[in-house]
Amino acid sequence: MSSQPVFVIAEAGVNHNGSLDLARQLIDAAATAGADAVKFQTFRSEAVISRFAVKAQYQIANTGADESQLDMVRKLEFGAAEHAALIEHCRSRDIVFLSTPFDLESVVLLTREFNLPRLKIPSGEITNLPLLLAVGRAGKPIIMSTGMAELDEIETALSVLAFAFTAAPDERPSTEKLAAAYRDSRARELLRSRVVLLHCTTEYPAPFEDVNLRAMDTMAAAFGLPVGYSDHTPGITIPVAAVARGAVVIEKHVTIDRTLPGPDHVASIEPQELTSMVRMIRNVEAALGDGRKRAMPSEVKNIAIARKSLVASRPIATGERFSETNLTTKRPGSGVSAMRYYDFLGRTARRDYASDELIDEG
Repeated sequence: MSSQPVFVIAEAGVNHNGSLDLARQLIDAAATAGADAVKFQTFRSEAVISRFAVKAQYQIANTGADESQLDMVRKLEFGAAEHAALIEHCRSRDIVFLSTPFDLESVVLLTREFNLPRLKIPSGEITNLPLLLAVGRAGKPIIMSTGMAELDEIETALSVLAFAFTAAPDERPSTEKLAAAYRDSRARELLRSRVVLLHCTTEYPAPFEDVNLRAMDTMAAAFGLPVGYSDHTPGITIPVAAVARGAVVIEKHVTIDRTLPGPDHVASIEPQELTSMVRMIRNVEAALGDGRKRAMPSEVKNIAIARKSLVASRPIATGERFSETNLTTKRPGSGVSAMRYYDFLGRTARRDYASDELIDEG
């Protein structure tokens, strides 16, 4: 289990609705709630979505069917100037700015112009080899969501990152080279030091019965990498549960108001819920402890109060043998342990005992 605090990402995504002012409000909400980072999405609409791409069912439900997916996303695109303004606002609020690149130009923008501390690969890009290669070659720590993915698809994506970490900058990948890179011990060590996998269910909102938190354990065992959780379920119960299961990163969509128009607001939490989620996560990670079973400092004082000792159940005279009729176990636990009850049966009392008096013989 990681000794580092859980890294909590408030996923602003496109919940700014194209408004820089609303984006700043989302940053403020994330900072006030105590999140470690606030994450947006960086894309050039035409580079990501073809004019023939249809909306997802949840997007139609939330935004209608009159416009195409491309037209919907165009209104949510931020350029370099908006990114710079948001990065500066994050700096003023002492919260990490993150963003997910959806195209190659956006990878360059985030890494070369803004030098972000890490990059996030979204679930939908886990089979996008050129993007994976560009993200890996940027040399940044990576958080990779795995919604919709099978284990073999995750392994293939990791093999692309392994190749990107170790191959020459201009070397072209092939199936054989990717497989060889994934087997390379140096590449595997780089994966362990740079990559966090996020379990995820790519539906908005995600049904509880489709969450499958135990898949976090499967991924950790299969790949030997730290695992976190990106949540799309209603409320805050599941991300808190994921922390109890060992998640090292939690990502959750946040909105200023769930009733705002847009594709992702309905499946997001509002600022007060984000505050509660962060508080619960910190409580859970504090409660996880180090795993060593022992009496904790706060409970030591209660040992003598809660446990039992050997006690005279009626008056006992000197020389009388202890028996089941005159010896019992009662609180407090400050005398001879009740675990020695059968050791004392048949022994001779060395002094007189009053009823309810603690036996004090060794």
